[in-house]
Amino acid sequence: MPLLFISFAVGIWNIITFALYGIDKRKAQKGNRRVRENTLLLCSFLMGGLGAFVGMAFFRHKTKHLKFRILVPLSLVLNIVVAVLILNHFEISSTGGFFT
Repeated sequence: MPLLFISFAVGIWNIITFALYGIDKRKAQKGNRRVRENTLLLCSFLMGGLGAFVGMAFFRHKTKHLKFRILVPLSLVLNIVVAVLILNHFEISSTGGFFT
């Protein structure tokens, strides 16, 4: 049950992060006040890496910024590592051992 909740929460967070990239792109086109770059990156590193990566590609937003071209994929890799560690934790907890 906790794993299902975590998966759901991470999925929703990635949708929110994806939407933030779209909102920022729209605001940029209209010349309105923007979402801070640090906010976009923080959302990416806080388990929103997939949403940020897909949002960058889908909206063609922040793709020319070297900082985003490096940090967003890095956040995605780190998010995957954290997800694997969480899955291993739940697997170890339920089986009683690491390789059993």
